[in-house]
Amino acid sequence: MKNIIALGGSNSKNSINKILAVYTAHEIQNAHVTVVDLNDYELPLYGVDFETEHGVPENAMKLNRVIESSDGLVISLAEHNGSYTASFKNTIDWLSRIDMKVWKDKPILLLATSPGGRGGKTILEAAKAYFPYLGGNVIANFSLPNFYESFAENEIVNTELREELDKNIQLFEQDLNA
Repeated sequence: MKNIIALGGSNSKNSINKILAVYTAHEIQNAHVTVVDLNDYELPLYGVDFETEHGVPENAMKLNRVIESSDGLVISLAEHNGSYTASFKNTIDWLSRIDMKVWKDKPILLLATSPGGRGGKTILEAAKAYFPYLGGNVIANFSLPNFYESFAENEIVNTELREELDKNIQLFEQDLNA
């Protein structure tokens, strides 16, 4: 059984990206899912002066160990003004102080969703380009537009979008089991 992390790139308690990540991770065959909520790993704003005076926070060390112990990651990114949420970017900044290979070369199924019609495509494209520099092995990616119309009763209700996600899950599973 593979240990998969489901992470929503937001600290919102009602994050639709966390919902999508958890849903998708549970669709992976023969997987144990560990849900990572950024609120459980609260971190001070990264700054070199803070790091010099206090070192790397324990929560960053804990999250780094969780990532190390996984076989793969399902990450769904929220988009704020065309970029990562401040909490997600801050988390990456702290993790990179432990190891620049934040994602440990683990396979990643990269997702994004939003209430709008673009479904977080801007941040999805940015992450696809940036994550390899952080040791991210992006196997597949998927954007879910119009979250509140496309996702109901804990499932994707648009058949075409559901089939597209299923194909991406299969690609991810193939890499996990290779």
